[in-house]
Amino acid sequence: MNSVLLGVLIYIVAQLLVGVLVSRRIKDEADYLLAGRRLGLGLATFSFFATWFGAETCVSSAGSMYAHGLAGGSAEPFGYGACLLFMGFVFAAPLWRKKLTTLADLFRTRYSPGVERLAVLLMVPTSTFWAAAQLRAFGQVLDATAGVGFILGTAIATAVAMVYTVSGGLLADVMTDLIQGIAIVIGLVVMLFAVVPELGGFAAAWASIEPDRLKFFGGEQSLLKTIEAWSVPICGSVVAQELAARVIATRTPEIARRSAVIGGSAYILVGLVPVFLGLVGVKLFPNLDHPEQILPLLAQKHLSTFFYILFVGALVSAILSTVDSTLLAASALVSHNLLVPLKPAMSERTKVRLARAGVMVFAVIAFALALQADSIFELVENSSSFGTAGIFAVLVFGLFTGFGGKWSALATLTAGLAVWMVCNYGLESEYSFLPSLVAAFAVYALVGLVERRKAARKSFSRLEVP
Repeated sequence: MNSVLLGVLIYIVAQLLVGVLVSRRIKDEADYLLAGRRLGLGLATFSFFATWFGAETCVSSAGSMYAHGLAGGSAEPFGYGACLLFMGFVFAAPLWRKKLTTLADLFRTRYSPGVERLAVLLMVPTSTFWAAAQLRAFGQVLDATAGVGFILGTAIATAVAMVYTVSGGLLADVMTDLIQGIAIVIGLVVMLFAVVPELGGFAAAWASIEPDRLKFFGGEQSLLKTIEAWSVPICGSVVAQELAARVIATRTPEIARRSAVIGGSAYILVGLVPVFLGLVGVKLFPNLDHPEQILPLLAQKHLSTFFYILFVGALVSAILSTVDSTLLAASALVSHNLLVPLKPAMSERTKVRLARAGVMVFAVIAFALALQADSIFELVENSSSFGTAGIFAVLVFGLFTGFGGKWSALATLTAGLAVWMVCNYGLESEYSFLPSLVAAFAVYALVGLVERRKAARKSFSRLEVP
């Protein structure tokens, strides 16, 4: 066994140990899914940052910058960082005040159980796609560092993530997010200061980047495509259960708001490191067939064994901190919103067991998806756009207005998914999320007006004299 693999294994075992120790404090469903609703500012901030800072932020964003320059990387870290800021400034406090367990609870209380169930069926695939992206990245890291092969590496990643998540729930998740967040920052900073001297310093490294690759907008992308690329992470990911769970789990609405804003700001700042490394990596490793390998290759060439282990640990941290959240989110939606209502008298202990079983099931599904996808970015983009346009529209109307009822919500969720699938698979259009977003808001408004008119007629008929 080489020293790198040994170091990674020790790191993973340490993370698992933390999860197991913290899991002893889990007494009921709220403890397992929401960390007992006791998160303070520090833990919540690191949890927002570490959960969002996944494999795509490190591996995929560096690869995207390597291949396309700044114009090809609007989603990472800028779009997803903006998503966290959007949540903090707009949604966090109102969501917290609803006293929910999952985001789908809002759709039941505001609309109907039918809307809740349909929303769950749309939200679960997004979490599963995202989990698959993390597992795929974990497999690539193990393959690149230990030479175990991609399939075996992904299988190991799945087993580790499954055990880690089943044992600890959100309480263990946020505790290890603190450790993982620190590891991410240290690992990327070490990587940055190891690579830059090879190019003659920061000034020379910056000068080595071709001017066309520094264009934030434009390039080969049209304005409409740029808007599409930004709208997917901002509007599509703000409705993620992974994000909502952390908002709901904080102690106060002010902590929910501030932690999301600080976490989003840190996300963008730290995310600039793999962006920079991807841009300058072209000079060090030109003409790579697989751009997503640029970050591991830079680490292998420029880091000593100790710092290389530290860097790989940072990548593992980024992945673990996200994959456990995604598996937990998918399980929470199915167990809490679909299965528990079938037996309302279910004990808290049984609810926790059910949620843990769900984690195992979705880990296996995510593993299968990870082996089938062409890239990490493909999985992440699908996780942010599959049916989320309808979820976003229903959330906005449901959280901030009294306009529209269950038929508006049901029609909107259906229309958002249908338009996205037609554009993405039927027409194979490069624009699929924007049309689905426009359709979702339009359908909600139209059906909402019909519902209002029917309600007005019913009220008027009751006032009529027989």
